[in-house]
Amino acid sequence: MYGRSEEEWAKLTEAGLEFLLERARQNRPTSYTELNATLVQRVDMSGFDFSRADERAAMGHLLWLIVERNRPESGLMLSALVFYLNSNEAGPGFFGLAQELGLLSAKASRQQKEEFWVDQLRQLDERYSRTHP
Repeated sequence: MYGRSEEEWAKLTEAGLEFLLERARQNRPTSYTELNATLVQRVDMSGFDFSRADERAAMGHLLWLIVERNRPESGLMLSALVFYLNSNEAGPGFFGLAQELGLLSAKASRQQKEEFWVDQLRQLDERYSRTHP
């Protein structure tokens, strides 16, 4: 899928999950760009080329895999921590996945989407941040 083997996806998922859990414990969001650079360092394979639509979709697939792996234990969408570079919002894939998982109405307004995202961030902080018992 997306030109990567199952073994590569497994390594990317593990490294991405580890990185996002580190960020959750620090209550510190990240960008797609930083996540990509971290994966290149930790997994030693080529990163995603965000100038290409298929590579942006591949990063979305990776975030889906990470959420799928973590959500049974946390009940949350760890991908809420990933923002666009120089922005303060989640990407449309985040909300699409939330709708697919039945966590957000398919007809959610922009305000409802933002409230859902902020609530996910709050819950991630409560669950993982070292500042909370």
